[in-house]
Amino acid sequence: MEEDKKLMKVVADGKEYLLEQGSTFNDLAHKAQENYENDIVLAQQGNRLQELRKKIKSDLPVELITTADANGRRAYRRSVVFMMQKALDNLYPGQNPDIHILHSLGEGYYCLFFLDGLQQKISEDFLVALKTEMKALCKRDIVIRKSSVPTRDAMEIFREAGMISKEHLLRYRSSSSINLYDLDGCKDYFYGYMAPSTGVLKYFALRTYDQGFMLLFPKEDPKKIAVFKPSHKLFQIQQASEQWGDMMGIGTVGELNDAIAQGKAEEIILMQEALMEQKIGALAEKIAKNSARKFVMIAGPSSSGKTSFSYRLSTQLRAQGIVPHPLSLDDYYLDRDKCPRDPETGEVDLESIDCLDIELFNKDMTALLHGERVELPVFNFKTQKREYRGHYMQLASNDIMVIEGIHGLNDKLSYTIPKENKYKIYISALTQLSIDEHNPLSTTDGRLIRRMVRDSRTRGTKAEETLRMWHSVRAGEEKNIFPFQEDADTMFNSALIYEMAVLKLYAVPQLYAIPESSPEYAEAKRLLKLLDYFLPIPPENINNTSLMREFIGGSIFNV
Repeated sequence: MEEDKKLMKVVADGKEYLLEQGSTFNDLAHKAQENYENDIVLAQQGNRLQELRKKIKSDLPVELITTADANGRRAYRRSVVFMMQKALDNLYPGQNPDIHILHSLGEGYYCLFFLDGLQQKISEDFLVALKTEMKALCKRDIVIRKSSVPTRDAMEIFREAGMISKEHLLRYRSSSSINLYDLDGCKDYFYGYMAPSTGVLKYFALRTYDQGFMLLFPKEDPKKIAVFKPSHKLFQIQQASEQWGDMMGIGTVGELNDAIAQGKAEEIILMQEALMEQKIGALAEKIAKNSARKFVMIAGPSSSGKTSFSYRLSTQLRAQGIVPHPLSLDDYYLDRDKCPRDPETGEVDLESIDCLDIELFNKDMTALLHGERVELPVFNFKTQKREYRGHYMQLASNDIMVIEGIHGLNDKLSYTIPKENKYKIYISALTQLSIDEHNPLSTTDGRLIRRMVRDSRTRGTKAEETLRMWHSVRAGEEKNIFPFQEDADTMFNSALIYEMAVLKLYAVPQLYAIPESSPEYAEAKRLLKLLDYFLPIPPENINNTSLMREFIGGSIFNV
């Protein structure tokens, strides 16, 4: 008589499940799925993310990650890209079909399609065929397998497939082996964890856009594709930056590493800084040509470099004969006891526009516009109250206000100031690099690492706390900044092509300091893996006016 199989008890999200010894997280997911509204794609145990195909070897409680979670969404998107590459292999056998994921746009990726290294024109018929094949792969519920292979073997696989960027990337991997994913014979390498099979990859859409196409995903509702509302200005800025990177021969992390290994780091820094200064100078010249513009309004998400940019723009305005007067919207904060509170947390919602004294701001700015003398407030962050310290202002004919703050693009802030007297600038760090063909480098991750390095230096904030706060920061950006970005007169990209190689030196020790017991441990490991792709660049050759100095220190602007 066959012996009874040994069982183990697993606790997942507070519920107990009985599984056979040696079961995988996927076995657990199948048992638990009926208790979850959305598809389970990953697991987390002991603050470590786990792919579902991995065996359960610990009795620690498990958290099942669905497509509604941030890590689940990342895995979902990577896996859909992999399924799309497999679909192309099926549609174009022997022609080395390849998708290049350039960057995010809205809730999707902007993609280009290549055959034998040549970019192809995108037609509706192509997208219909691609979507049909992807849906067929999804219906077959094919397992996504992972295996460890020698790094040199993986490089050869990608070289034969025409995936040169992946080959470049792996050239600088110190480990002798890597994890390779296999989807029914299609092999690929991805930054991050993957879904267990194609059966959960049900929700996506394809549509033509510019010279390529969009691969669209869900947003709030994991079962509903987000409405595509392209930011055309943002797209044009991203395209221009990527074209400059390609012109420099540095469009991917592997190509950046090539240049660093060849001793070109100083040259890259000098060229990038010269380009940024040229762009700021051209922007100042444009502003100076219209004497009606008395208020330059600068806004952008966290760690976009607004402060350094405003100083550098002011310097260039002076070169145009304009006298700039910097103003931070923080000085128009209401006293803390008068600020609205977040209904969910009960904490003061400092990123709400209603925390600003909008009436006073408009009264003061209108008076300045009319040539009146105004005493401007200063917010005391120690007492949490607004004060007056004899800071008077009166605008002459060649004077201009340079106003920086997250709500600068929102007309609710400056509703009494005529449109012709305002010049709005949206600034963000829109990285021009890709990790490789199928792994875009997240602009959000770049800003997060910037903030982590800066806040550790200026505020003594640990990386663990920065990671913990990031979700609420992002929520504030979605509400208060991104909806107004297309209203800007100009968009400015503050990303530096070399910055991740520099930030790595500061961020890595901070991330390693996060203990495994921390809820932020999994995110720290993800960022460490990202930074591991980059060869380091020491900061010595970065000048003291560089925007990078706002984050690593040493800025002439004392930021």
